[in-house]
Amino acid sequence: MRGVIALRAAPSAGHEAEADFRQAMGIAQSQEALSLQLRAARDLARLLADAGERQRAVDLLLPIYGAMTEGFDTPDFKEVKALVGELQA
Repeated sequence: MRGVIALRAAPSAGHEAEADFRQAMGIAQSQEALSLQLRAARDLARLLADAGERQRAVDLLLPIYGAMTEGFDTPDFKEVKALVGELQA
């Protein structure tokens, strides 16, 4: 959430937000919380895509997205599925 708030407060805070998203992904991974890792990766992927790094965004999302074995009907999963489709188009 800290990264999202930083971006809303100052859209130029991309580097700070990226660090926050990566930290959140690391914490979620260490806790084996795949859904939280997916959420942080989604936010980081949006940041990367907005910076013109669409392929990096896709490369970030696909391994986590593909590792999901449940929760396919959650808003986060649906949002990531749509984002991957948009980025690959």
